[in-house]
Amino acid sequence: MTKLTENLNKKQKNLLLRIIAAAVMLVILYLLPLEDYPVLRFLLFLIPYFTVGYDVLRKAWKGIRNHQVFDECFLMAVATIGAMILGEYTEAVAVMLFYQIGELFQSIAVGKSRRSISDLMDIRPDYANLEQDGEVERVDPDEVEVGSIIVIRPGEKVPIDGIVVEGNSSLNTSALTGESLPRDVKPGDEIISGSVNMSGLLRVETTKEFDESTASKILELVENAGERKAKSEQFITKFARWYTPAVCYSALALAILGPLVNILVFHKPGDWALWSDWIYRALTFLVISCPCAIVVSVPLSFFGGIGGASSEGILIKGSNFMETLANVKYLVMDKTGTITKGNFEVTAVHDGRDQNIDSAEILELAALAESHSSHPIASSIRRAYEAGGAELDKSRVADVQEVSGKGVIAVVDGMQVAAGNLKLIKMLEVDCEPCHHVGTIVYVAKGAAGGPLTYIGHVVISDEIKPTSAEAISALKKAGVVKTVMLTGDITSMAESVAKEVGLDEVHAELLPEDKVMHVEKLIAEKNAQAGPGAALAFVGDGINDAPVLAIADLGIAMGALGSDAAIEAADVVLMDDDPAKIVKAIRIARKCIRIVNENIWFAIGVKFLCLILGALGIANMWLAIFADVGVMVLCVLNAVRALFVKNV
Repeated sequence: MTKLTENLNKKQKNLLLRIIAAAVMLVILYLLPLEDYPVLRFLLFLIPYFTVGYDVLRKAWKGIRNHQVFDECFLMAVATIGAMILGEYTEAVAVMLFYQIGELFQSIAVGKSRRSISDLMDIRPDYANLEQDGEVERVDPDEVEVGSIIVIRPGEKVPIDGIVVEGNSSLNTSALTGESLPRDVKPGDEIISGSVNMSGLLRVETTKEFDESTASKILELVENAGERKAKSEQFITKFARWYTPAVCYSALALAILGPLVNILVFHKPGDWALWSDWIYRALTFLVISCPCAIVVSVPLSFFGGIGGASSEGILIKGSNFMETLANVKYLVMDKTGTITKGNFEVTAVHDGRDQNIDSAEILELAALAESHSSHPIASSIRRAYEAGGAELDKSRVADVQEVSGKGVIAVVDGMQVAAGNLKLIKMLEVDCEPCHHVGTIVYVAKGAAGGPLTYIGHVVISDEIKPTSAEAISALKKAGVVKTVMLTGDITSMAESVAKEVGLDEVHAELLPEDKVMHVEKLIAEKNAQAGPGAALAFVGDGINDAPVLAIADLGIAMGALGSDAAIEAADVVLMDDDPAKIVKAIRIARKCIRIVNENIWFAIGVKFLCLILGALGIANMWLAIFADVGVMVLCVLNAVRALFVKNV
């Protein structure tokens, strides 16, 4: 008993005790020979009835007083009071008992969903260690201003976004990304709130206020997700609005018209037995008609789906976006940061024709010439050179001249060295054939200072494709996505090479932002013609540069948005890390959730209407009514809880 109740709150424990007490009393009264004592029998059965059902009766009366009559409490109250009047005491108590069992089960399921979301989103810190005048004081995170220094000890949560100024450590970001792999940080690195410091002491300069930090924004996003209703939820709301009054009036008609038709048409005697039989049918009809299964399980399914997705680092801003995500048939993607890593790396070094120079020397000269440049291309060349264990000695470099948009010219060890694109080589009148390798080409030439230069070779730099990109595209097609398209501002040769390697269906390169909008508009028209208006087109980008396209697509997905406020604001679905496989997982989670919603709707409605017909015909009794109400609700809630479990989707 202790193990059973340890996860229940006070209200749930109280209801459980009432259910047990009422059930025990019901069994005892059922076994006692009280048929010869009708008044005593009635009074004794009132004890378990009020024990388990007084709150339902109170809610029903409150609804009547507030002119909000038609709800499940009203249906239960009318049905059970009617059964008591007809002398069906056992069935009246049983209906109320099993209804409360269903309510307890529903409460536990909702609580489990909320706890799961609360646990996985338990990223809001309670305090921050503020450093002032050499002293560290524990304060409310709201009190910390931008530019303050905070201290984060091992085991503590990062309270506010900032930059590490002192210390080295590893951060656990699993609550944000769903990934267990720690992230190493050092001075100069940005860190975001919600992470957990695992090892070293960190001193951090804050870059945002607490309310603007990543953890606060993510929590706000998840909390507000329930406000955006899917069509299924909107349908259920409208359905319950007309359904409950309709069944109440139908039950009343059944109780009155049934006996009258039998008396007037079939000339049956209009005695109490006839009237009580039809009133019993009407009360059974009311119990069966209770819409709890649908009204509870559909929102719970979406709630569980959103919570389960959040645990995997996938933030879905509402059940309406969950529904759209499940219907994605066209997927349009940016290249940089989505399919590729977005960081330039040296992939090859080639020597020039008739030159007896090895690739190591070409890379060394290029790295030295680029040693004072802050351009990403220059940085990638320096990284490649230093990766071999060599140290870049800038003292060997003099007279650096940066030619805008073309490259650099410098004196290295007394020799003149040029490193840049083909425009620089042509400007210097160096004899060189263009390289046709895919990627960015840095041509290298050298010669005596003040004299002509000779082409010695080139460095090929490419934006690396993410290791999971090809697998993700293949999985998307298996998942039913009929067309995958890449839109990029990169050069055509590079874009086509990437598209071919990962298996994309279509690619458009060298595009400006307005060109991307035009292509997406065309694809939406094509999608509507080929896949139907119910299908959706999703665009995956970084949520910043692609804001116009994210806005025009049926669904905007921000990839790798960890720490990016703009991405979180712009997109409908936010993937907190940069793994393309998360796109596939997000679609699968959405489809599982929608499948569960549809299963619950059709199962509940199907069983309800079948039992309603049987009840109206007098075939179904109160016990079948209990199954049609509580049994169906329990089964639907159990099914809805499955939406939380998405680890192996």
